Amino acid sequence: MTQEVIFAGFGGQGILSMGKFLAFGGMDKGMNVSWCPSYGPEMRGGTANCSVILSEEEIGAPIISAPDTIVVMNRPSLDKFEKTVKPGGLIILDSDLVTREVERDDVTVIRIPSQTEAEAIGSAKIANMILLGALVEKTGIISKDELLESLKGHGKETFFEMNKNAIEKGIEYAKKA
Repeated sequence: MTQEVIFAGFGGQGILSMGKFLAFGGMDKGMNVSWCPSYGPEMRGGTANCSVILSEEEIGAPIISAPDTIVVMNRPSLDKFEKTVKPGGLIILDSDLVTREVERDDVTVIRIPSQTEAEAIGSAKIANMILLGALVEKTGIISKDELLESLKGHGKETFFEMNKNAIEKGIEYAKKA
């Protein structure tokens, strides 16, 4: 099984972190992994995206031209990457920040008001983890437990419970979709 994912949004939204935790989860599972960040010189507020490939096979190159899934946290990212998703692919988006509809009808779309849900959990900073939870649930590339272990092993223990709650909220949305 191979999954090619692009995470995209503005710097400061945790775009690169989403990719890292997914990559760590795959790596800890024994998969072949590629994580390739890309961000503008502005850092916070500038564009940020990263490509993650998880595969049981060898990965030939870290470049993704037709992702299986995109996770977007702003409209410019949807505008940029929507057309690149493979037919039958998945688009997960933060509906609090991406207000336009997805134009394609050959992909599955999961719209999550992740800013609102994150604030209800305790911090808008965990909106990214809600989207990541939806991704692991819908794709099955790694399990929730593998993702949580990745957070424990490679993340900050202080925010573990809040991140766990966020991931579980994303899983709830993915199950409804």
